Amino acid sequence: MSATAEKVSVTVEALKEQIRRLQAAPRKYLAALRTGVEAFDELLPGGGLPLGQVVELWGEAASGRTSLALRAMASAHREGRLCAYVDGPGELYPPAAMAAGVDPARLLIVRPKTAEQLAWSAVQLVRSGAFACVVLDLTRGPKGASGVRLSPAEGKRLMDAAVRGGSLLLLLTAPEAPGDGMMRLRTEARDDEGLSVEVVRSRQGGIGARTLVPWKALYPELEGGETPWGAELPPAEEVTVPELPRERPPSEGHRGIPWQRPGRDAPMPSLRASLDAGSALH
Repeated sequence: MSATAEKVSVTVEALKEQIRRLQAAPRKYLAALRTGVEAFDELLPGGGLPLGQVVELWGEAASGRTSLALRAMASAHREGRLCAYVDGPGELYPPAAMAAGVDPARLLIVRPKTAEQLAWSAVQLVRSGAFACVVLDLTRGPKGASGVRLSPAEGKRLMDAAVRGGSLLLLLTAPEAPGDGMMRLRTEARDDEGLSVEVVRSRQGGIGARTLVPWKALYPELEGGETPWGAELPPAEEVTVPELPRERPPSEGHRGIPWQRPGRDAPMPSLRASLDAGSALH
């Protein structure tokens, strides 16, 4: 074998070995999932929610956590991809999800019966690689317990599953029970101004960055109309209730249940005479 042939053989073997290493390595995220909410996407270091990572949406109730998650799933559905929602509280409202652009035909909703099954269910879904986005709602447990907190072992399993499966895992968490995502975003509603989002934790940088998402950008159905927050109610109209006619009772000599209830509407006869007669017999 000539020297040139030996070099080619070594190069081919080296390429084969490199391919084997790449195939055996966990899948890395190749892109970011853009929600379509420009202010929110521009806040994130990669221009969107990174696939293959765990992102935590952390905030109070009604702070926009679920709305952002729905917009992320709607974006994945527009690309023809599947999503899953592990519903800890059991309160996901399908009509609201559809109004945000979620395709129910491409959404799998899982409602475990115990808090212990929440993380396990999410691990199986994310590890499968079949879902572009998996949402794990930990704001409340199946039995109404507020703020389900993951153990360190559960958090590690979720992160490993996201890296290997290449899916985006969104954790919805309460202030008293933060999760352990690779990126943590604090959400806060600002009255009629919009939704405030701050990067609290990030392995890609940008910690401390903050943006204000207008409500109309998060809820396109509000375009062209007044926002429901702070709107005044129309003045109440005066309603006159007519006095209903009352039937007159029959003559005084009539006594009966249909018109009078003994003990309530009419006095009951005295039982003193009967009691005295009974005591006399003894």
